[in-house]
Amino acid sequence: MSADAHRSADVDGALPLGAEMPEGARFVGPLPGLVAGWKGRDFPADEDLNMCVACGLCLPHCPTYRLTGEEPASPRGRIAAMRLVGEGRADVDSTFARFMDLCLTCRACEDVCPSRVPYGRMMERARVQTEPLHSRRTRLLLWLGLDVALPHKHLLWLAAAFQPLATPFLPRRVRALVPKRSELLARLPGTTEPQGEARGTVAILSGCVQDRWYRSANRATIRVLARNGWQVVVPPKQACCGALAAHYGRLDTARGQAEQTIRAFEGYDRIVVNGAGCGAHMKEYGELLGTDEARAFSAKVRDLMEFLHDEGVEPPSGGLGSGSERTVVAYHDACHALRAQGIREQPRAILRWIPGLELVDIPNGDRCCGAAGLYNVLQPEMSGALMRQKAEAIASTGATVVVSANPGCTMQIATGLRAIGKDIEVLHPVEILDRAYRKGARP
Repeated sequence: MSADAHRSADVDGALPLGAEMPEGARFVGPLPGLVAGWKGRDFPADEDLNMCVACGLCLPHCPTYRLTGEEPASPRGRIAAMRLVGEGRADVDSTFARFMDLCLTCRACEDVCPSRVPYGRMMERARVQTEPLHSRRTRLLLWLGLDVALPHKHLLWLAAAFQPLATPFLPRRVRALVPKRSELLARLPGTTEPQGEARGTVAILSGCVQDRWYRSANRATIRVLARNGWQVVVPPKQACCGALAAHYGRLDTARGQAEQTIRAFEGYDRIVVNGAGCGAHMKEYGELLGTDEARAFSAKVRDLMEFLHDEGVEPPSGGLGSGSERTVVAYHDACHALRAQGIREQPRAILRWIPGLELVDIPNGDRCCGAAGLYNVLQPEMSGALMRQKAEAIASTGATVVVSANPGCTMQIATGLRAIGKDIEVLHPVEILDRAYRKGARP
């Protein structure tokens, strides 16, 4: 066909693009007549799926792909499976669910993706689709934990109160993970006045798991903020932020918890969070709820170490060791701090101000520890392999202390270090700063 004929056909619309392709061939895309295999309102959006160009740059950064070598266990493979369901060429079946469940949602792939594919968002919605395929027992346990216990502080208190009685009956892998409970009867102060010149007011998320099992980090958070001139408020009506529910296919539950959290923090302009997973999730409330109110709330949320670094802190005068003794501290980057929030240098900069503290990086420290919310319970084999890798990497640094800014990571790392016989203390970075302040204040 001549060029003139082509131009004429294009104008008349007689020959659409691709009309001269061989018979049976077509451009990439859904087959005509097929219907998407998704159910309900929450599923990976086509515009998100289409952002992936299948370049494969994510593969070497994916923990599950590195351990299995299987394409379906990579971000690219999972997205391909989602796309097939979205095009109506595959169903959400047990095989689809198995590879979705195997994902840690560590979001290491997002960090290196040139197309900025929102993989975490797609995984949360894919898990809404796979949730009905789980066993009745698994669904019951997830419902009891995510919908019943975590959103209600009194039920979480009861769980901690009866922990010594229940622990012997838990599966061995779960029993090894359970940390010692925090104080049961005392409460965090509702308001703590600043020391010295007042700089403003911050409201802090006490959290569910964080406050029930790692309250020492919350108390250190309050002391450090007050030390640096901030009035600290712990809103009384807050509960779980909904991060775990969102990660495990219960987005309606997560939305309800997000709305409750927004109401609890109404009237505060600075909201500080010391748990990486909680902070990352709260910064994404706008995306989860899709309202202007939620987007305005998310804009107020700051990670604790990010906040201290940006607003400035008083350098400690004391160290952690005695006299001129140096303390070697290894820094663990929680995935939802490093990947989802882009926080890396801020906490390191603060810790380097502490006299006598030698801060070391962990070999392959940007790799997930395998905690990933409930992953260490639901995927024990894969989680155990990652836990051991992380524990051995920490031990190789020669550190006596390792810092972790996420309760799930703290739990996982402490378990891994015990398993390899290493007596290394696991602390939140703010606890290190708090210790330095208190030691420097001694006569």
